[in-house]
Amino acid sequence: MTATDPAPLAEGGWDRIFVVGAGPGAPDLITVRGLRLLERADLVVYAGSLVPTALLDAVPEGARVVDSAGMALREIVATLADGFNAGMRVVRLQTGDTSLFSAQMEQMRALAERGIPVEIVPGVSSANAAAAVLGVEFTLPEISQTVIYSRAAGRTPVPEGENLPSLAAHGATLVLFLSVQMIHRVVEQLAQGGYAPDTPVAVVHKATWPEQRIVRGTLENIVERVRDAGIKMTALIVVGRVLEGATLPEAEFHYSKLYDPGFGHGFRRRAGAAGV
Repeated sequence: MTATDPAPLAEGGWDRIFVVGAGPGAPDLITVRGLRLLERADLVVYAGSLVPTALLDAVPEGARVVDSAGMALREIVATLADGFNAGMRVVRLQTGDTSLFSAQMEQMRALAERGIPVEIVPGVSSANAAAAVLGVEFTLPEISQTVIYSRAAGRTPVPEGENLPSLAAHGATLVLFLSVQMIHRVVEQLAQGGYAPDTPVAVVHKATWPEQRIVRGTLENIVERVRDAGIKMTALIVVGRVLEGATLPEAEFHYSKLYDPGFGHGFRRRAGAAGV
């Protein structure tokens, strides 16, 4: 049994609620599986502040559509559970990456307490979308082989040992969610942790949305540039030398072994090897 063909209950509903990742913004970046579920849903509860309404065009005429932007957890769960128990085919439409800062687990726990199964259909992450619109690869040989996804501590604290100075000490590629409103504090803490003042930084506001904006700079000037752009929310902060990948001098750019003719593997023999 797959998510594209869920088992129906006797009254016509599905045997579980589907949590669907909507994608980072552009409506056509939802997965085929997610779109098929939307096209069959009787009830869609969507994160209105983060999900483009154009996606709702796929919902069947007559289906109930609920914007959860102004709802508390108990209201969201009650709406989902009531629809499921009434025999409706229910979709919880969330942001692209349901596994990052999506508050999905608290909803799943509450539904599980009511005996309601949930299946997750992942979407395209806004982090992947940011890399795409920036035209970068978050990992580059001998520059960064580690990507850290995190956020700055604000009203929601971070665990001890995961503060920004500690993360910055790794010198890895850093992708910060939910932090652009604290950009001044972010820069101070990253510098405290060891990133050099000339470390490249990019801020991507609403990647793949029509109103997408990109601000580039370094730790020295990114605060002023972001403030001048008026970006205060719904943006990712990307930090690291991988942002220079396309412009690095040839002497500083290190190629991977994957396509190196002198490197053999299970699908290709090394150039110059016997029989090649």
